[in-house]
Amino acid sequence: MFKLGERQTLKCVSKAEFGIYLGENDKEKVLLPKKQVPEGMDVGDEIDVFIYRDSLDRLISTTSQPYISLGGMAILEVKSVSKIGAFLDWGLEKDLFLPFKEQTCMVNQGKSYLVYLYIDKSNRLAATMKVHKYLKPANKYQKDDMVSGIVYEINREIGAFVAVENEFYGLIPKKEMQKQIVVGDEILARVTEVREDGKLNLSPNKKAYMQMDVDAENILKVIEEYDGVLPYGEKVSPEIIARDFGLSKNAFKRGVGRLYKLGKIDIGENCIKIK
Repeated sequence: MFKLGERQTLKCVSKAEFGIYLGENDKEKVLLPKKQVPEGMDVGDEIDVFIYRDSLDRLISTTSQPYISLGGMAILEVKSVSKIGAFLDWGLEKDLFLPFKEQTCMVNQGKSYLVYLYIDKSNRLAATMKVHKYLKPANKYQKDDMVSGIVYEINREIGAFVAVENEFYGLIPKKEMQKQIVVGDEILARVTEVREDGKLNLSPNKKAYMQMDVDAENILKVIEEYDGVLPYGEKVSPEIIARDFGLSKNAFKRGVGRLYKLGKIDIGENCIKIK
């Protein structure tokens, strides 16, 4: 009768000192706490409420609208972390439980993650970060469209999985992950391919000729932070470049070449200097 995790319209069947009871009859009823009862509400009146469980696992209703409903997805902030899982702010008095086994990475207090709301085996509402199977193919996008999304999982051999608009499948392939990306990052990316299955391949980088100018500007800023002299030679390792610039060695060399052609730097045997 009661739709856990959803809104529904219920009738007031009785009143009490601490609130009113809603339902079809006086035997099957759920409490609406007194502080949420509209003034003048009486037996027989109807009201729209959201059904969830209180701290004692009893069904309870609220007129408040949570940030997520059953079968939906939302980006929620971690309020606290325990040995068994995390607790998320979903706009209600009792925080939403995110079990440890439903996390795709170790979550951090104060950071937000994309989750899906489901009912667990104990008939309680819970959240999961394993949203992959709830995402949909995207047919409304074309190559080079710009999209926004949130990273929900990372596979170091494949890339970063992105929920585009919290709804569609997206992937930043490993080769496109020049900068550090972590679960929970909200990104703006370019569609590089719309696959036959409707999944999107993405890149957080602009097209090569545009990205080169962006990289060149960032490289120049870093050289300035080194007092105008960067102690890099031709044999500098890709790991050091990635650490200092978040770029691949090829992207770094393209950016440096761009600065050299513009006459902004000199390239020595073991250093790069601002002119």
